[in-house]
Amino acid sequence: MSNDTKKTSTDAGRAEVAGTFPSASRTVPAQARQQVPEGASSDADVADFVRRMKQLSTPLASGRGRLVFAMDATMSRQPTWDMALALQADMFAAVKAVGGLDVQLVYFRGSSECRASRWVSNPDALAALMARVGCAGGYTQIAKVLSHARNEATRKPVSALVYVGDCMEEDIDDLCGRAGELALLGVPVFLFQEGSDARAETAFREIARLTKGAYCRFDAGSAAQLRDLLSAVAVYAAGGRKALQALSGRGARALLQQLK
Repeated sequence: MSNDTKKTSTDAGRAEVAGTFPSASRTVPAQARQQVPEGASSDADVADFVRRMKQLSTPLASGRGRLVFAMDATMSRQPTWDMALALQADMFAAVKAVGGLDVQLVYFRGSSECRASRWVSNPDALAALMARVGCAGGYTQIAKVLSHARNEATRKPVSALVYVGDCMEEDIDDLCGRAGELALLGVPVFLFQEGSDARAETAFREIARLTKGAYCRFDAGSAAQLRDLLSAVAVYAAGGRKALQALSGRGARALLQQLK
């Protein structure tokens, strides 16, 4: 929802996330359609993000890493959804030398729709899944995302949960309770916030703190920065902190300079 819409609480029940993507939906292009404005994210937020990542221990999962990639697909998320679709291939490319990474896409939109994809291991499959989803007006359903990640982690270890969104319209105490459940399972949550909604920032920072994850704010002009950070999280999920520190590439070198 846009930030100028009055925030109200959504269903905070323990409803299961639907496990099937819609068979037909408005197609989202593989490249971002909009010209994004110039802008830069907070250097302090980015520095804090990489500092927290440096402190993380190796993920619980052995072999292939497992990453839940969750997105707010309400109408205000359309620009970020397009951005993520264009950048997600870089997440996989960054982990090729590390080992492997399985990703599950989770999204919510509308009044109560929250769905999870199958686990996929290549960028083309994930792109195809994302392309079948269009954004629609609605309220946030972060509680369902956290509970879904918890359920997945009880079946098989999950290395990390990534969440991308701009606002929060739920009870913060309920979200923190569910984040605590993820913490007990050793699942760090990495939250990327577009914009500067204060209520969302408070909740996202607390979820990151409770799960020993990290929070970072970005804006519509930060595509390169978001790509680097998402790639870093993917490498961490696939191979742990050592793999993250061994990551090469221009974007990775910039992050590693901040890690020193």
